[in-house]
Amino acid sequence: MIPPSHPILSCAQAGRLEGRLFGGDEVREWPAMQRAGQKIAAAVLADFQEIGKFPGNARILVLAGKGHNGGDAMLAAAAILRIFPLARAEILFVFGERVLRPLAARAFRELAQAAGGRANAMAGGQVSGPYDLCLDGVFGFQFRPPADKKISALFERINSLPISLRAAVDLPSADLLRADFTYATGCVKEPLLTSPQAGRVRYLDLDFFHEPASGRDRVLTADCLAPLAGLRAASSDKRSQGHLLVLGGSRNYPGAVLMSVLAALRSGVGLVTAFIPESLAPAYAARAPEAMWVAWPETPDGGLALEGLPLFQSRLKRATAVVIGPGLGRDPETLALVTAIVGSVKLPVLLDADALQPEIIRAAKTRLVLTPHAGEYARIAGPAEKSQGHRALRAYAKRHRATLVLKGPITCICSGAEIHHSFFGGPVLARGGSGDILAGLIGGLLAQTPAEPTLAAARGAVWHGIAADLLARKYGQTAVQTTQLLDFLSDALRESRHEP
Repeated sequence: MIPPSHPILSCAQAGRLEGRLFGGDEVREWPAMQRAGQKIAAAVLADFQEIGKFPGNARILVLAGKGHNGGDAMLAAAAILRIFPLARAEILFVFGERVLRPLAARAFRELAQAAGGRANAMAGGQVSGPYDLCLDGVFGFQFRPPADKKISALFERINSLPISLRAAVDLPSADLLRADFTYATGCVKEPLLTSPQAGRVRYLDLDFFHEPASGRDRVLTADCLAPLAGLRAASSDKRSQGHLLVLGGSRNYPGAVLMSVLAALRSGVGLVTAFIPESLAPAYAARAPEAMWVAWPETPDGGLALEGLPLFQSRLKRATAVVIGPGLGRDPETLALVTAIVGSVKLPVLLDADALQPEIIRAAKTRLVLTPHAGEYARIAGPAEKSQGHRALRAYAKRHRATLVLKGPITCICSGAEIHHSFFGGPVLARGGSGDILAGLIGGLLAQTPAEPTLAAARGAVWHGIAADLLARKYGQTAVQTTQLLDFLSDALRESRHEP
Protein backbone atom coordinates (compact mmCIF):
# COMPACT_ATOMS: atom_id res chain seq x y z
CA MET A 1 0.00 0.00 0.00
CA ILE A 2 1.34 3.44 -0.96
CA PRO A 3 1.03 5.87 1.98
CA PRO A 4 -1.18 8.92 1.33
CA SER A 5 1.15 11.35 -0.43
CA HIS A 6 1.52 13.71 -3.35
CA PRO A 7 4.31 13.89 -5.93
CA ILE A 8 7.19 16.33 -5.57
CA LEU A 9 7.54 18.09 -8.92
CA SER A 10 10.25 19.77 -10.90
CA CYS A 11 9.60 23.44 -11.63
CA ALA A 12 8.70 22.53 -15.21
CA GLN A 13 6.24 19.87 -14.05
CA ALA A 14 4.69 22.34 -11.61
CA GLY A 15 4.19 24.81 -14.45
CA ARG A 16 2.48 22.18 -16.58
CA LEU A 17 0.26 21.15 -13.66
CA GLU A 18 -0.93 24.71 -13.14
CA GLY A 19 -1.48 25.05 -16.87
CA ARG A 20 -3.75 22.00 -16.86
CA LEU A 21 -5.63 23.18 -13.78
CA PHE A 22 -6.16 26.81 -14.70
CA GLY A 23 -5.16 27.30 -18.33
CA GLY A 24 -4.22 30.90 -17.57
CA ASP A 25 -7.84 31.68 -16.63
CA GLU A 26 -7.75 34.28 -13.85
CA VAL A 27 -11.33 33.48 -12.85
CA ARG A 28 -10.21 29.94 -11.97
CA GLU A 29 -6.87 31.04 -10.48
CA TRP A 30 -8.26 33.59 -8.02
CA PRO A 31 -10.00 31.08 -5.68
CA ALA A 32 -6.80 29.01 -5.56
CA MET A 33 -4.81 32.12 -4.65
CA GLN A 34 -7.31 32.95 -1.91
CA ARG A 35 -7.02 29.42 -0.49
CA ALA A 36 -3.24 29.73 -0.57
CA GLY A 37 -3.35 33.04 1.31
CA GLN A 38 -5.67 31.65 3.97
CA LYS A 39 -3.57 28.52 4.44
CA ILE A 40 -0.30 30.45 4.61
CA ALA A 41 -1.78 32.73 7.28
CA ALA A 42 -3.05 29.80 9.34
CA ALA A 43 0.27 27.95 9.04
CA VAL A 44 2.34 31.02 9.92
CA LEU A 45 0.27 31.72 13.03
CA ALA A 46 0.57 28.08 14.10
CA ASP A 47 4.33 27.97 13.55
CA PHE A 48 4.85 31.33 15.27
CA GLN A 49 3.70 29.65 18.48
CA GLU A 50 7.09 27.93 18.70
CA ILE A 51 8.54 31.29 19.74
CA GLY A 52 5.52 32.59 21.63
CA LYS A 53 2.19 34.26 21.09
CA PHE A 54 1.74 36.24 17.89
CA PRO A 55 1.78 39.92 18.95
CA GLY A 56 -1.56 41.67 18.75
CA ASN A 57 0.20 44.81 17.47
CA ALA A 58 2.52 42.92 15.13
CA ARG A 59 4.56 44.68 12.49
CA ILE A 60 4.54 42.68 9.23
CA LEU A 61 6.82 43.15 6.24
CA VAL A 62 5.45 41.85 2.93
CA LEU A 63 7.90 41.50 0.05
CA ALA A 64 5.88 41.39 -3.16
CA GLY A 65 7.05 40.59 -6.65
CA LYS A 66 5.03 40.92 -9.83
CA GLY A 67 3.02 37.70 -9.78
CA HIS A 68 1.19 35.04 -7.84
CA ASN A 69 3.69 34.59 -5.02
CA GLY A 70 3.36 38.27 -4.18
CA GLY A 71 -0.41 37.91 -4.35
CA ASP A 72 -0.32 34.91 -2.00
CA ALA A 73 1.83 36.84 0.49
CA MET A 74 -0.49 39.87 0.43
CA LEU A 75 -3.59 37.70 0.89
CA ALA A 76 -1.91 35.96 3.82
CA ALA A 77 -1.15 39.35 5.37
CA ALA A 78 -4.77 40.39 4.82
CA ALA A 79 -5.99 37.29 6.66
CA ILE A 80 -3.68 38.00 9.59
CA LEU A 81 -4.73 41.66 9.79
CA ARG A 82 -8.37 40.60 9.94
CA ILE A 83 -7.58 38.51 13.03
CA PHE A 84 -5.38 41.13 14.71
CA PRO A 85 -6.98 44.60 14.42
CA LEU A 86 -3.92 46.36 15.86
CA ALA A 87 -1.38 44.72 13.55
CA ARG A 88 0.14 46.66 10.67
CA ALA A 89 1.67 45.64 7.33
CA GLU A 90 4.31 47.35 5.23
CA ILE A 91 4.41 46.21 1.61
CA LEU A 92 7.58 46.53 -0.38
CA PHE A 93 6.89 46.18 -4.09
CA VAL A 94 10.32 45.05 -5.16
CA PHE A 95 9.72 45.90 -8.85
CA GLY A 96 7.22 48.66 -8.22
CA GLU A 97 3.44 48.66 -7.90
CA ARG A 98 2.77 49.50 -11.55
CA VAL A 99 4.11 46.17 -12.87
CA LEU A 100 1.87 43.99 -10.72
CA ARG A 101 0.03 41.33 -12.65
CA PRO A 102 -3.76 41.53 -12.45
CA LEU A 103 -4.27 38.98 -9.66
CA ALA A 104 -1.42 40.40 -7.59
CA ALA A 105 -2.95 43.86 -7.96
CA ARG A 106 -6.30 42.43 -6.91
CA ALA A 107 -4.65 40.85 -3.86
CA PHE A 108 -3.18 44.24 -2.90
CA ARG A 109 -6.63 45.84 -3.14
CA GLU A 110 -8.02 43.12 -0.87
CA LEU A 111 -5.18 43.67 1.59
CA ALA A 112 -5.81 47.42 1.62
CA GLN A 113 -9.52 46.82 2.23
CA ALA A 114 -8.86 44.34 5.05
CA ALA A 115 -6.27 46.60 6.65
CA GLY A 116 -8.42 49.71 6.85
CA GLY A 117 -5.42 52.02 6.71
CA ARG A 118 -3.02 49.62 8.47
CA ALA A 119 -1.20 48.58 5.26
CA ASN A 120 1.27 50.95 3.64
CA ALA A 121 3.24 50.58 0.43
CA MET A 122 6.91 51.45 0.83
CA ALA A 123 9.02 53.26 -1.71
CA GLY A 124 12.67 52.78 -2.56
CA GLY A 125 13.27 49.69 -0.49
CA GLN A 126 13.71 51.68 2.73
CA VAL A 127 12.93 48.89 5.16
CA SER A 128 13.94 49.05 8.79
CA GLY A 129 13.22 46.52 11.50
CA PRO A 130 12.33 45.16 13.81
CA TYR A 131 9.50 43.13 12.30
CA ASP A 132 7.53 40.32 13.85
CA LEU A 133 6.93 38.63 10.53
CA CYS A 134 8.31 38.82 7.01
CA LEU A 135 6.34 37.28 4.15
CA ASP A 136 8.52 36.72 1.10
CA GLY A 137 6.59 36.60 -2.19
CA VAL A 138 9.08 38.11 -4.62
CA PHE A 139 10.10 35.28 -6.95
CA GLY A 140 8.32 32.04 -7.77
CA PHE A 141 9.47 28.83 -9.38
CA GLN A 142 9.74 30.52 -12.78
CA PHE A 143 12.70 32.65 -11.60
CA ARG A 144 15.97 31.98 -13.43
CA PRO A 145 19.16 33.04 -11.63
CA PRO A 146 21.13 35.09 -11.13
CA ALA A 147 19.35 37.99 -9.47
CA ASP A 148 20.71 41.41 -10.38
CA LYS A 149 22.97 43.26 -7.97
CA LYS A 150 20.25 45.64 -6.76
CA ILE A 151 17.92 42.76 -5.81
CA SER A 152 20.74 40.80 -4.20
CA ALA A 153 21.70 43.83 -2.11
CA LEU A 154 18.06 44.26 -1.02
CA PHE A 155 17.84 40.62 0.09
CA GLU A 156 21.14 40.93 1.93
CA ARG A 157 19.80 43.96 3.80
CA ILE A 158 16.57 42.17 4.70
CA ASN A 159 18.51 39.12 5.90
CA SER A 160 20.32 41.39 8.35
CA LEU A 161 17.15 42.89 9.85
CA PRO A 162 15.79 41.76 13.23
CA ILE A 163 12.76 39.70 12.20
CA SER A 164 11.13 37.18 14.55
CA LEU A 165 9.91 34.83 11.81
CA ARG A 166 10.76 34.79 8.10
CA ALA A 167 8.28 32.97 5.88
CA ALA A 168 8.78 32.29 2.18
CA VAL A 169 5.94 31.53 -0.20
CA ASP A 170 6.63 28.51 -2.38
CA LEU A 171 10.42 29.02 -2.64
CA PRO A 172 12.85 31.42 -0.94
CA SER A 173 13.30 34.24 -3.44
CA ALA A 174 16.32 33.63 -5.70
CA ASP A 175 17.56 31.28 -2.96
CA LEU A 176 19.03 34.42 -1.42
CA LEU A 177 16.42 35.42 1.13
CA ARG A 178 16.80 33.38 4.32
CA ALA A 179 13.58 31.76 5.52
CA ASP A 180 12.70 30.08 8.80
CA PHE A 181 9.77 28.37 7.07
CA THR A 182 8.89 27.90 3.43
CA TYR A 183 5.24 27.24 2.63
CA ALA A 184 4.88 25.15 -0.51
CA THR A 185 1.46 25.97 -1.90
CA GLY A 186 -0.33 23.42 -4.07
CA CYS A 187 2.69 21.23 -4.67
CA VAL A 188 6.26 20.84 -3.47
CA LYS A 189 8.96 21.78 -5.97
CA GLU A 190 12.18 19.77 -6.11
CA PRO A 191 14.52 22.71 -5.32
CA LEU A 192 13.06 22.85 -1.81
CA LEU A 193 14.67 19.51 -0.96
CA THR A 194 18.15 21.00 -1.26
CA SER A 195 17.67 24.76 -0.81
CA PRO A 196 20.09 26.10 1.82
CA GLN A 197 17.75 29.03 2.55
CA ALA A 198 14.38 27.27 2.80
CA GLY A 199 14.40 26.61 6.54
CA ARG A 200 11.60 24.21 7.46
CA VAL A 201 9.27 23.21 4.66
CA ARG A 202 5.51 23.05 5.08
CA TYR A 203 3.31 21.57 2.38
CA LEU A 204 -0.05 23.34 2.02
CA ASP A 205 -2.40 21.14 0.02
CA LEU A 206 -4.70 23.16 -2.27
CA ASP A 207 -6.49 20.14 -3.75
CA PHE A 208 -4.43 20.17 -6.93
CA PHE A 209 -4.22 16.36 -6.93
CA HIS A 210 -7.77 15.10 -7.28
CA GLU A 211 -6.59 11.68 -8.47
CA PRO A 212 -3.53 9.59 -7.52
CA ALA A 213 -0.46 11.00 -9.29
CA SER A 214 2.78 9.15 -9.86
CA GLY A 215 6.20 10.38 -8.78
CA ARG A 216 9.36 8.79 -7.39
CA ASP A 217 9.75 11.56 -4.79
CA ARG A 218 6.63 12.21 -2.74
CA VAL A 219 5.50 14.34 0.19
CA LEU A 220 3.60 12.61 2.96
CA THR A 221 0.34 14.12 4.14
CA ALA A 222 -1.43 13.92 7.49
CA ASP A 223 -3.98 11.65 5.78
CA CYS A 224 -1.54 8.84 6.65
CA LEU A 225 -2.98 8.91 10.14
CA ALA A 226 -6.68 8.90 9.22
CA PRO A 227 -7.25 5.17 9.94
CA LEU A 228 -5.58 5.56 13.34
CA ALA A 229 -7.67 8.60 14.22
CA GLY A 230 -10.98 6.91 13.47
CA LEU A 231 -13.05 4.35 15.35
CA ARG A 232 -11.75 0.83 15.82
CA ALA A 233 -13.83 -2.22 15.04
CA ALA A 234 -16.25 -2.98 17.86
CA SER A 235 -15.07 -6.60 17.90
CA SER A 236 -11.40 -5.67 18.52
CA ASP A 237 -9.40 -7.31 21.27
CA LYS A 238 -5.72 -7.10 22.21
CA ARG A 239 -4.77 -10.08 20.06
CA SER A 240 -6.24 -8.47 16.95
CA GLN A 241 -4.04 -5.37 17.36
CA GLY A 242 -0.66 -7.05 17.07
CA HIS A 243 2.07 -8.16 19.46
CA LEU A 244 5.43 -6.38 19.41
CA LEU A 245 8.67 -7.80 20.82
CA VAL A 246 11.31 -5.23 21.84
CA LEU A 247 14.92 -6.28 22.50
CA GLY A 248 17.28 -3.67 23.87
CA GLY A 249 18.81 -1.89 26.81
CA SER A 250 22.11 -2.25 28.59
CA ARG A 251 23.68 -1.15 31.83
CA ASN A 252 25.42 1.73 30.05
CA TYR A 253 22.32 2.89 28.13
CA PRO A 254 19.35 2.06 30.32
CA GLY A 255 16.83 4.73 29.23
CA ALA A 256 16.51 4.23 25.48
CA VAL A 257 14.61 0.95 25.55
CA LEU A 258 12.16 2.32 28.11
CA MET A 259 11.36 5.25 25.81
CA SER A 260 10.83 2.87 22.89
CA VAL A 261 8.48 0.70 24.90
CA LEU A 262 6.53 3.71 26.17
CA ALA A 263 6.10 4.88 22.57
CA ALA A 264 5.06 1.40 21.42
CA LEU A 265 2.41 1.34 24.13
CA ARG A 266 0.98 4.58 22.69
CA SER A 267 0.95 3.23 19.11
CA GLY A 268 -2.26 1.27 19.51
CA VAL A 269 -0.56 -2.13 19.47
CA GLY A 270 -2.35 -4.79 21.52
CA LEU A 271 0.62 -6.35 23.33
CA VAL A 272 4.24 -5.41 24.00
CA THR A 273 6.85 -7.80 25.35
CA ALA A 274 10.21 -6.23 26.20
CA PHE A 275 13.46 -8.17 26.74
CA ILE A 276 15.88 -6.12 28.83
CA PRO A 277 18.86 -6.70 31.16
CA GLU A 278 17.66 -8.37 34.34
CA SER A 279 19.00 -5.53 36.52
CA LEU A 280 16.57 -3.11 34.84
CA ALA A 281 13.43 -5.23 34.85
CA PRO A 282 11.94 -4.42 38.30
CA ALA A 283 12.16 -0.65 37.86
CA TYR A 284 10.79 -0.75 34.32
CA ALA A 285 7.90 -3.02 35.26
CA ALA A 286 6.91 -0.45 37.86
CA ARG A 287 7.26 2.39 35.35
CA ALA A 288 5.18 0.75 32.59
CA PRO A 289 3.16 -2.20 33.90
CA GLU A 290 1.23 -2.46 30.62
CA ALA A 291 4.25 -4.10 28.96
CA MET A 292 5.44 -7.63 29.68
CA TRP A 293 9.02 -7.21 30.88
CA VAL A 294 11.31 -10.21 30.51
CA ALA A 295 14.51 -10.16 32.58
CA TRP A 296 17.42 -11.22 30.36
CA PRO A 297 20.74 -12.58 31.67
CA GLU A 298 23.54 -10.04 31.36
CA THR A 299 27.08 -10.11 30.06
CA PRO A 300 29.82 -8.96 32.46
CA ASP A 301 29.60 -5.49 30.88
CA GLY A 302 25.82 -5.27 31.30
CA GLY A 303 24.67 -6.23 27.80
CA LEU A 304 22.28 -9.00 26.74
CA ALA A 305 23.93 -12.42 26.97
CA LEU A 306 23.64 -15.18 24.38
CA GLU A 307 22.31 -17.59 27.00
CA GLY A 308 19.01 -15.69 27.06
CA LEU A 309 18.12 -16.65 23.48
CA PRO A 310 15.56 -19.31 24.52
CA LEU A 311 13.59 -16.57 26.34
CA PHE A 312 13.11 -14.82 23.02
CA GLN A 313 12.44 -17.94 20.98
CA SER A 314 9.76 -19.17 23.38
CA ARG A 315 7.70 -16.00 22.83
CA LEU A 316 8.31 -15.54 19.13
CA LYS A 317 5.36 -17.66 18.04
CA ARG A 318 2.82 -15.17 19.41
CA ALA A 319 4.47 -12.03 18.01
CA THR A 320 3.81 -10.06 14.81
CA ALA A 321 6.89 -7.77 14.67
CA VAL A 322 10.21 -7.16 16.42
CA VAL A 323 12.20 -4.04 17.37
CA ILE A 324 15.89 -4.49 18.18
CA GLY A 325 18.43 -1.89 19.14
CA PRO A 326 17.39 0.93 21.48
CA GLY A 327 20.05 1.21 24.19
CA LEU A 328 21.62 -2.07 23.06
CA GLY A 329 25.26 -1.03 23.21
CA ARG A 330 28.08 -2.71 21.31
CA ASP A 331 29.03 -5.60 23.54
CA PRO A 332 30.40 -8.23 21.08
CA GLU A 333 28.32 -10.99 22.69
CA THR A 334 25.16 -8.90 22.41
CA LEU A 335 25.81 -8.13 18.74
CA ALA A 336 26.40 -11.84 18.10
CA LEU A 337 23.03 -12.53 19.77
CA VAL A 338 21.29 -9.99 17.54
CA THR A 339 22.93 -11.43 14.43
CA ALA A 340 21.63 -14.89 15.36
CA ILE A 341 18.10 -13.57 15.95
CA VAL A 342 17.94 -11.54 12.74
CA GLY A 343 19.27 -14.51 10.78
CA SER A 344 16.48 -16.80 11.96
CA VAL A 345 13.39 -14.64 12.51
CA LYS A 346 10.70 -14.59 9.80
CA LEU A 347 8.72 -11.67 11.26
CA PRO A 348 9.40 -8.10 10.11
CA VAL A 349 12.23 -6.64 12.19
CA LEU A 350 13.02 -2.99 12.90
CA LEU A 351 16.71 -2.32 13.60
CA ASP A 352 17.69 0.87 15.39
CA ALA A 353 20.74 2.45 17.03
CA ASP A 354 23.61 0.00 17.70
CA ALA A 355 21.75 -2.85 15.98
CA LEU A 356 22.40 -0.96 12.75
CA GLN A 357 25.56 -2.87 11.84
CA PRO A 358 26.43 -4.06 8.31
CA GLU A 359 26.98 -7.66 9.41
CA ILE A 360 23.61 -7.79 11.19
CA ILE A 361 21.78 -6.40 8.16
CA ARG A 362 23.53 -8.88 5.85
CA ALA A 363 22.44 -11.76 8.08
CA ALA A 364 18.73 -10.94 7.78
CA LYS A 365 16.35 -13.46 6.24
CA THR A 366 13.29 -11.28 6.67
CA ARG A 367 11.99 -7.85 5.74
CA LEU A 368 13.82 -5.13 7.66
CA VAL A 369 12.90 -1.62 8.69
CA LEU A 370 16.05 0.41 9.33
CA THR A 371 15.91 3.74 11.19
CA PRO A 372 19.34 5.40 10.94
CA HIS A 373 20.31 9.01 11.36
CA ALA A 374 22.92 10.38 8.96
CA GLY A 375 25.89 9.02 10.89
CA GLU A 376 24.39 5.55 11.23
CA TYR A 377 23.49 5.51 7.55
CA ALA A 378 27.12 6.26 6.69
CA ARG A 379 28.11 3.31 8.90
CA ILE A 380 25.81 0.79 7.23
CA ALA A 381 25.98 2.11 3.65
CA GLY A 382 29.48 3.56 3.59
CA PRO A 383 30.45 7.23 3.26
CA ALA A 384 30.65 7.01 -0.54
CA GLU A 385 27.10 5.70 -0.90
CA LYS A 386 25.81 8.26 1.59
CA SER A 387 27.20 11.07 -0.55
CA GLN A 388 25.35 9.88 -3.67
CA GLY A 389 21.93 11.00 -2.44
CA HIS A 390 18.55 9.58 -3.37
CA ARG A 391 19.76 7.25 -6.08
CA ALA A 392 21.97 5.41 -3.59
CA LEU A 393 19.19 5.41 -1.01
CA ARG A 394 16.91 3.58 -3.44
CA ALA A 395 19.65 1.14 -4.39
CA TYR A 396 20.49 0.35 -0.77
CA ALA A 397 16.87 -0.27 0.21
CA LYS A 398 16.32 -2.51 -2.80
CA ARG A 399 19.54 -4.46 -2.30
CA HIS A 400 18.73 -5.29 1.33
CA ARG A 401 14.95 -5.72 0.88
CA ALA A 402 14.58 -3.04 3.52
CA THR A 403 12.41 -0.06 4.33
CA LEU A 404 14.88 2.69 5.13
CA VAL A 405 13.83 5.54 7.42
CA LEU A 406 16.60 8.12 7.11
CA LYS A 407 16.07 10.58 9.94
CA GLY A 408 16.93 14.24 9.52
CA PRO A 409 15.41 17.71 9.06
CA ILE A 410 13.41 16.03 6.27
CA THR A 411 12.87 12.36 7.09
CA CYS A 412 12.99 10.09 4.04
CA ILE A 413 11.26 6.71 3.85
CA CYS A 414 12.40 4.46 1.02
CA SER A 415 11.61 0.84 0.17
CA GLY A 416 13.30 0.76 -3.22
CA ALA A 417 11.56 2.89 -5.84
CA GLU A 418 9.70 5.80 -4.27
CA ILE A 419 11.03 8.06 -1.54
CA HIS A 420 8.42 9.53 0.79
CA HIS A 421 9.43 12.75 2.53
CA SER A 422 8.02 13.84 5.87
CA PHE A 423 8.22 17.59 6.50
CA PHE A 424 6.61 17.34 9.94
CA GLY A 425 8.67 18.00 13.06
CA GLY A 426 11.62 20.33 13.58
CA PRO A 427 14.58 21.24 15.78
CA VAL A 428 12.68 20.26 18.93
CA LEU A 429 13.54 16.69 17.88
CA ALA A 430 17.27 17.43 17.89
CA ARG A 431 17.84 15.83 21.30
CA GLY A 432 18.66 12.39 22.66
CA GLY A 433 15.80 9.91 22.78
CA SER A 434 13.65 11.21 19.92
CA GLY A 435 14.88 8.38 17.69
CA ASP A 436 14.10 5.82 20.38
CA ILE A 437 10.52 7.08 20.54
CA LEU A 438 10.25 6.93 16.75
CA ALA A 439 11.54 3.34 16.72
CA GLY A 440 8.97 2.24 19.28
CA LEU A 441 6.17 4.07 17.49
CA ILE A 442 7.00 2.55 14.09
CA GLY A 443 7.49 -0.84 15.72
CA GLY A 444 4.05 -0.75 17.28
CA LEU A 445 2.50 0.24 13.95
CA LEU A 446 4.48 -2.47 12.18
CA ALA A 447 3.10 -5.07 14.60
CA GLN A 448 -0.41 -3.96 13.61
CA THR A 449 0.30 -4.03 9.84
CA PRO A 450 3.23 -6.48 9.44
CA ALA A 451 2.63 -6.86 5.69
CA GLU A 452 2.93 -3.06 5.18
CA PRO A 453 6.33 -1.91 6.48
CA THR A 454 6.44 1.22 4.30
CA LEU A 455 3.01 2.29 5.51
CA ALA A 456 4.01 1.70 9.15
CA ALA A 457 7.22 3.70 8.69
CA ALA A 458 5.42 6.59 6.97
CA ARG A 459 2.70 6.73 9.61
CA GLY A 460 5.28 6.64 12.38
CA ALA A 461 7.34 9.47 10.88
CA VAL A 462 4.29 11.68 10.30
CA TRP A 463 2.79 10.95 13.73
CA HIS A 464 6.12 11.58 15.48
CA GLY A 465 6.61 14.82 13.52
CA ILE A 466 3.14 16.25 14.16
CA ALA A 467 3.50 15.48 17.88
CA ALA A 468 6.84 17.33 17.85
CA ASP A 469 5.22 20.34 16.19
CA LEU A 470 2.50 20.41 18.84
CA LEU A 471 5.05 20.07 21.64
CA ALA A 472 7.11 22.98 20.28
CA ARG A 473 4.02 25.14 19.84
CA LYS A 474 2.99 24.51 23.42
CA TYR A 475 6.37 24.83 25.19
CA GLY A 476 8.89 26.11 22.64
CA GLN A 477 11.89 24.28 21.23
CA THR A 478 14.33 24.55 24.11
CA ALA A 479 13.01 23.87 27.62
CA VAL A 480 11.41 20.48 26.94
CA GLN A 481 12.21 16.82 27.47
CA THR A 482 12.04 14.16 24.78
CA THR A 483 9.52 12.06 26.67
CA GLN A 484 7.04 14.96 26.55
CA LEU A 485 6.49 13.92 22.92
CA LEU A 486 4.49 10.98 24.23
CA ASP A 487 1.87 13.28 25.71
CA PHE A 488 1.18 14.86 22.31
CA LEU A 489 0.64 11.67 20.31
CA SER A 490 -3.08 11.62 21.05
CA ASP A 491 -3.44 15.29 20.12
CA ALA A 492 -1.46 14.65 16.92
CA LEU A 493 -3.99 12.07 15.77
CA ARG A 494 -6.86 14.44 16.37
CA GLU A 495 -4.97 17.28 14.71
CA SER A 496 -4.56 15.16 11.60
CA ARG A 497 -8.33 14.97 11.20
CA HIS A 498 -8.58 18.76 11.04
CA GLU A 499 -5.47 19.71 9.07
CA PRO A 500 -5.84 23.30 7.79
